[in-house]
Amino acid sequence: MSAHAFQPALDEGTPLIDTTFVVVDLETTGSGSDASITEIGAVKVRGGEVVGEFQTLVDPLTHIPALIQVLTGITDRMVAGAPRLGAVLPGFLEFVGDAVLVAHNAGFDIGFLKRACAAHDAPWPGNTVIDTVGLARSVLLRDEVPNHKLATLARHFSSPTAPDHRALTDARATVDVLHGLIARIGNLGVHSLEDLKEFTRRVPAQRRAKRTWADGLPESCGVYYFYDHVETDEGRDRRILYVGKSVNVRRRVRSYFTAAETRRRMDEMVRVAAGVDAVVCATPLQAEIVELRMIAQHAPRYNRRSKNPHKVQWLKLTQEAFPRLSAVRKVAADGAAYFGPFRTRDGLERVASALHDAYPIRRCTDRLSPRRPRTACALAELGRCVAPCDRSVSEAEYAALVDQVRSALDGDVRPVLLAARDRVQRLIVQERFEEAAELRSRLEAWTDASVRHHRVASLAGCAQIVAAARTEAGWEIHVIRHGRLAGAAVARPGEVPQAVAREALALAETVPAPVGPQPAGTVEEAERVAAWLERPGVRLIEIDGDWSWPRFAGLAEGELAQILLGPRPDDDGPDDTITA
Repeated sequence: MSAHAFQPALDEGTPLIDTTFVVVDLETTGSGSDASITEIGAVKVRGGEVVGEFQTLVDPLTHIPALIQVLTGITDRMVAGAPRLGAVLPGFLEFVGDAVLVAHNAGFDIGFLKRACAAHDAPWPGNTVIDTVGLARSVLLRDEVPNHKLATLARHFSSPTAPDHRALTDARATVDVLHGLIARIGNLGVHSLEDLKEFTRRVPAQRRAKRTWADGLPESCGVYYFYDHVETDEGRDRRILYVGKSVNVRRRVRSYFTAAETRRRMDEMVRVAAGVDAVVCATPLQAEIVELRMIAQHAPRYNRRSKNPHKVQWLKLTQEAFPRLSAVRKVAADGAAYFGPFRTRDGLERVASALHDAYPIRRCTDRLSPRRPRTACALAELGRCVAPCDRSVSEAEYAALVDQVRSALDGDVRPVLLAARDRVQRLIVQERFEEAAELRSRLEAWTDASVRHHRVASLAGCAQIVAAARTEAGWEIHVIRHGRLAGAAVARPGEVPQAVAREALALAETVPAPVGPQPAGTVEEAERVAAWLERPGVRLIEIDGDWSWPRFAGLAEGELAQILLGPRPDDDGPDDTITA
């Protein structure tokens, strides 16, 4: 940061070393406005030292959802004898006093506390609030931490306390994060409480001076990009630093030179940029797609997302005598079943684990011969593989099991969930909450991946879709080919939408058919296109293909808990007991 980028307050304000902070964390029955507090934990610190702690369970006067119990370990039995919120709140407010409140994702915790005060006729004291999430985003560089979750930051600052979704433990970890962040910004001249509050709001003069860059940009939908200059063999060339989109490019770019822009990396980006330019787009969807494509092409230094859209993995059900699940990077025209895509190896492995839990097909990577038996591995002894290698099952029996896997991949998530039901319920009864949470995470990954797979694959299978949606500007018209946006136009008031659509078709990009379930463009582009097509009011003008999902490819909201925690189905099978 340059010398004039931030001017600390001199000889005024409350020094941070003399400021009392109360770091608070809540556990609740959920995240909605109707959820209730189940635990309050708080730590009072001053001058880097802990001067007091506050902790209590709270009877929420309502049932704690089973999945929340699994996450936090706080059960209905634990809070049954706890004080009610009305009895706890006065003591907590007295503990806080006039201290500065600190929370990780403060909007969540402070929102609950404000609603609690309103419900019990207690005036909200109006304390200064510091959010360690926002502070971390302003202080830590992108290559220092992968995200700003409490557990990540606690590890980054070597906190001796590991967050565990219990209020006091998480508050203690947040104290260490706060101290680590304060130590960092102290090097930037932030020494008082007033400096701390102003840190993310001050706009350096160097950034303000560049606000005229926005003057020549269009006040319409499009993509903007900041750039600097590099010397090449051909001469001076632009290097794109950051790409964004907006329905009003000029207004959005202006915000980068005001206090509205508080991201530290954006301040750095504007300081090193040499200019900004724009690409006008016909529709907001086209702007989204152009942004994605430019980020993929140029990998701008200051964009965090969508840089490597082609780095995805697929789960392949192999074509061999005894098929198995295999992780691959590309879809081939080899007749095998492909499922995905997955953006991370962890996501793929979670889904593979869920399938292996339900269907004990082999996991070894060797090619097995149907004529030469081999010795079975340890998984067979544990009952987790049917062991076709030593002929514990016949080739026909194994093929029947593989057909069940293929059926699940083809669009029925329920058998995998039902296979895990007894184990989930047993783990909850035994209070093995971490194992239950891990198993639930696998099943959530499975259902999410199934929806993503069929959503993308059905769109990729359509050679052409022409669709329109009415907006204030007119009819937005898009031509989509194999999941890739091939053309966009707007029929203004007074124009004939069908005629505009025909013109858009004539000018649309030619898109060759992709291999297998993958779209012609990137997966992220296909998902953006699908999201637009699924909006209420979108009308199909023309379609070449079958744009549909299997009935049981996903679950309705709350249905996962119903399946895992509900009564066992009748012997007739899941079709009669579970509905999508």
